[in-house]
Amino acid sequence: MSTVSTRAPASAHPATEPRPPAKRRRGRREQQWPAYVFLTPWMLGAAVLTLVPMAVSLYLSFTDYNLFDPPHWVGLRNYKEMLTEDPRFWRSVGTTLLYVVVAVPLKLILALGAAMLLKNLGRGRAFYRSAFYAPSLLGASMSIALVWRALFNDGGSVSSVLGSLGIDLGGWVGNPDLAVYVIVLLTVWQFGAPMVIFLAGLQQISPELYEAAALDGAGRRRQFVSVTVPMLSPVVFFNLVLEMIQSFQVFTPAFAVSGGEGGPADSTMFYTLYLYERGFTASHMGYAAAMAWLLLIAIGVITLILFRTSRSWVFYADEEGR
Repeated sequence: MSTVSTRAPASAHPATEPRPPAKRRRGRREQQWPAYVFLTPWMLGAAVLTLVPMAVSLYLSFTDYNLFDPPHWVGLRNYKEMLTEDPRFWRSVGTTLLYVVVAVPLKLILALGAAMLLKNLGRGRAFYRSAFYAPSLLGASMSIALVWRALFNDGGSVSSVLGSLGIDLGGWVGNPDLAVYVIVLLTVWQFGAPMVIFLAGLQQISPELYEAAALDGAGRRRQFVSVTVPMLSPVVFFNLVLEMIQSFQVFTPAFAVSGGEGGPADSTMFYTLYLYERGFTASHMGYAAAMAWLLLIAIGVITLILFRTSRSWVFYADEEGR
């Protein structure tokens, strides 16, 4: 009579048995250490060149520091003076907000229009794409800003051309009502970078969507509103956030056009230009550090608002079935 063994059969492949958690963690660490080795230069650079200067700047924002004497702790005095006792600060805020509200939409509209023209262009697309992108590479330089100032100065090419057409505005640079728009036009002229991003987004929209809309009787305008804009909304959102952050930090054009003084009548006194003046001209580095941190907080809050409100107008294709 044969007996039946009650023991479980030994595994034919003991190597396939799951390893203990400790061995798994040790195996992951052994696989990850090369990544940390290669990341070490970046982490050291981020700490030395970014995190430490930020911490020092935060400390200086609560001090009275003139670059020559040791910092003297004053608490919230810099912030109180900035918000309640400095009218030039609020003028710089208003000028910067005006610039952002006007320049960013105009730049994005022009970039989108150029991208749509290039999308339907056959021959010469690469040439025109490079030509439109070139101002984005050159426009941020001081030399181009100085040339722009000469164009819009009294007796410059722009005033001469407009005068020949019967529009006598004089020099824009010396006009408090028009000086800020010289910088706006310089910024809008640099639409090449968002244009390239818009063009990449347009090329990802399926032609079948336009064909289906055409079969339903939609014209070009309706296709743009119902197909192009929703499908391109993530790219619009990306460009909007990027351009908004950059516009709040504009400095070089304002410095060049105004000669570093923010004139006439503080009409081009942008926030960063006033920060520079308080920190390096007046040697109030503690006050300038407080301004820098307030700018960082403001940009963070506005960016957060854009991200929160984007849920109602940004469409992602992978969310269609959710």
